[in-house]
Amino acid sequence: MSISPIAGIAGFGGVPGASAVNALSGLGGVTGAAGTTPAGATGATGAFSLTSFADAPAAVDSLQALQSNATALGIKAVTGDLDDVHDYTIASSQASVALELTVAMRNKAVEAFTEIMRMQA
Repeated sequence: MSISPIAGIAGFGGVPGASAVNALSGLGGVTGAAGTTPAGATGATGAFSLTSFADAPAAVDSLQALQSNATALGIKAVTGDLDDVHDYTIASSQASVALELTVAMRNKAVEAFTEIMRMQA
């Protein structure tokens, strides 16, 4: 008995919502989260991406820049030097999301390493 791979499915027949599947075919790959820099922000690019383990040091530097930017804008907001407090809110949210992403990726890497070590035992 031989098993042949499925070579392209022509249609889904009468499956409800099948037309939405075709809309997804144009998606490439998501390489990272990118945002915009607030008007009063300086120093940070507003982007955080990690495509391989080789990019990890650059991603940590980017995270540190986002956090430094949020801290600087927070100080400006408290002292009254910041024209728009929304800039601080946006920068703080960007830094928070980037930190959560970094922690989640670290946890997954540790989990993968632990699983590999279990396989060897």
